[in-house]
Amino acid sequence: MRPQSNPQLDKIRALLAKAEDPAATPAEAEAFFAKAAELMAKYGIERAMLADSDPNSDRPGDRVIVVEGTYANDRIYLLGYIADALNCHGITKDRSRGRTEIHLFGYESDLDRVEMLFTSLLLQMFNGMRQGRPAYGEKLITYRKSWIAGFILTVYKRLQEIEARARQEAPAAASGRSAELVVADRKAVVMARFNAAYPSARSNGRQTRRRGTGYAAGQEAARRADLGQTRVGGRRALTV
Repeated sequence: MRPQSNPQLDKIRALLAKAEDPAATPAEAEAFFAKAAELMAKYGIERAMLADSDPNSDRPGDRVIVVEGTYANDRIYLLGYIADALNCHGITKDRSRGRTEIHLFGYESDLDRVEMLFTSLLLQMFNGMRQGRPAYGEKLITYRKSWIAGFILTVYKRLQEIEARARQEAPAAASGRSAELVVADRKAVVMARFNAAYPSARSNGRQTRRRGTGYAAGQEAARRADLGQTRVGGRRALTV
């Protein structure tokens, strides 16, 4: 069962909502998001370590997320990078009439985290992109595409850092195994299930960087989002 009413997740959702509020100052938004990111990482590790001794508490599963709207490929890239950083794996399952179905594989707690973070960062990404201004003579679309690329790649790096930190700081499981070993085993289970479902899937290289002055601005916006590192195709594989 997906923990829609889990108190920890409810608290994280509330913090993310405050971070996304246009009325919040940049400093307030950073503080809210930093706390949400910290709690989210701790939640993920706690569920993983508990499941090491009680497998029924967090089972491997899969989920289809529908992506639609403008900048569809960029939305998919953002989702793919978040999924990869949070120990999930996915594939572009179907494209038709302006909508794309993404089939994600992962443990239930990680899939919940991916969905929450994707929703929040998607809003932040587009709000920030629209506020940016291209250099004189630069096409708006070129600026915006490069801005998005900078944002996504910086978010990905920071998510990797906060997840690594959470693993390093976590106490050993009841079995005595470290969080690094537990998470590595979970990743192997996820990939085995993915490969069984899509044996002929091919992963694409990560090709998100683009030319344009917006790249650095997108990086800076992702850093302002503060993911807590210091404070607190055939079918196409989604690990872009």
